[in-house]
Amino acid sequence: MSDTPTNEQLVAGLIRLLTVEKRAADIYAGPPQKDGIGRVFGGQVLAQALQAAQASIADGKIAHSLHAYFLRGGREGAPIEYRIERDFDGRSFANRRVVASQEGEDGRAVPILNLTASFQLPEDGLEHVDSPMPDVVGPEELRSDIELRREIAASWSAKLSQAQLEQMLRPRPIEMRTIDRLHWMSSKPREPRAHTWFRVAAPITGNDDTPELHRAIITYASDYTLLGTSALPHGLSWMRNEIVGASLDHALWFHKDARADEWLLYATDAPWSGGGRGFNRGRIFNRAGELVASVAQEGMMRKRR
Repeated sequence: MSDTPTNEQLVAGLIRLLTVEKRAADIYAGPPQKDGIGRVFGGQVLAQALQAAQASIADGKIAHSLHAYFLRGGREGAPIEYRIERDFDGRSFANRRVVASQEGEDGRAVPILNLTASFQLPEDGLEHVDSPMPDVVGPEELRSDIELRREIAASWSAKLSQAQLEQMLRPRPIEMRTIDRLHWMSSKPREPRAHTWFRVAAPITGNDDTPELHRAIITYASDYTLLGTSALPHGLSWMRNEIVGASLDHALWFHKDARADEWLLYATDAPWSGGGRGFNRGRIFNRAGELVASVAQEGMMRKRR
């Protein structure tokens, strides 16, 4: 019997990971996860912080934007506490501030992320979109994410550490299909643009199937591939261990509901890098070509010496 988890088990695990537990008034705890990479994935902290903020909203408002700063790398496998400040509650909008922290070596709470999120009651309004979906091949025409990662692992096994190989081949709840199959491994300088289809690996059903959870999962996934876009013009790759990098901040705007278990196109670009930082933008489209979310992130980006 294989120990490899099914797609359904992977997605169930992701849902558990993003389900925060109330510990006291406006204090929540996010379950830890140990992936063997040494630090917490930024998308996990973003999504858990959003879920904690959403849990303090009781009148039907849903997140339409968030802005966060990554302060320190989180310790993998250690619980994360989320403290909520209720800055504003209006008829149409509400605002929450969240501080995510972990216990430090001296036993005191050490902040790892600050997040502010705004929530709105759904309403009709003036609409326009001036951001057409890029004309790219559909996900059905692309190889699966795991097939590509196996190919890369086989081709680059002599140049990657054992930890990198294990991380590359680890089953994931988010399925991604990159338009350029070797985009993130190439040493050839190229335009700072990338296109990746993504979705969770199994349908979300039952009580879990809520707009709030779909937005939390999209938040989680939005931290994948984004930072690497600013490295493309330089012919450098995180996968080849040529860059030292970390996310510094993250902003996300939800324009309309979208299902995280249906294919979404993540179109990213990086208009600038310099001073040890790279600025990256992302647009997320559904299969109908509708813009459902926009993303921006600045990250530290230094050439490894």
